[in-house]
Amino acid sequence: MAEVTADYEDAISSRSRIIAAAVRLTCADGWSKVTMGRLAGEAGVSRQTVYNAVGSREDLAEAMVLTESAKFIFTIVEGFENHPDDLLAAIHAAVENTLVLAEGNALLRAVVSATHGADTELLPLLTTHSEPLLGTLMVVVQDRVDQYEIDLEPEQITAVIDMVVRSALSHVMQPTATPRKTADSITWFVARILGRAGELTGSRA
Repeated sequence: MAEVTADYEDAISSRSRIIAAAVRLTCADGWSKVTMGRLAGEAGVSRQTVYNAVGSREDLAEAMVLTESAKFIFTIVEGFENHPDDLLAAIHAAVENTLVLAEGNALLRAVVSATHGADTELLPLLTTHSEPLLGTLMVVVQDRVDQYEIDLEPEQITAVIDMVVRSALSHVMQPTATPRKTADSITWFVARILGRAGELTGSRA
């Protein structure tokens, strides 16, 4: 049993290394330059290990999109979980951390750009996964926001969430300020809607 567990963990580790290597190569040189042989060298594994771990080249592309999307979602969730009693602080953390994550990550920006209908040659399948990503983000944020007491009607809360998510995504694609300043602005806007602008302090004021 211990040997089976070790083999499983090795397979998971190899898959993670291969996907991470594929992201690096894609961001550096574009998807068209990513071959299974080059990927094996970058990840430090054999070509057969690459095929065993990720399947076809199309499977690899899909795994890359899903992996980057999962990072995005985890960062948002983490922001809320770190501030269970302060909605404004949670929004600020989720937005700022997401924008920091996106800095220098061309693939993540391409995935997000596809949610706004942008055409990108960086990686195929982006348009296929763009709408599910946007819908997933809306659901994830809604689930977290529902844990706070908010003096708005449900449809109004949904409208605010839509504004925050779409605004944050637009800044992922085209940043106009530092992640912190952008998070300050978005949080200030939400605070104004909630009538809680007076609660903002420090960088969030």
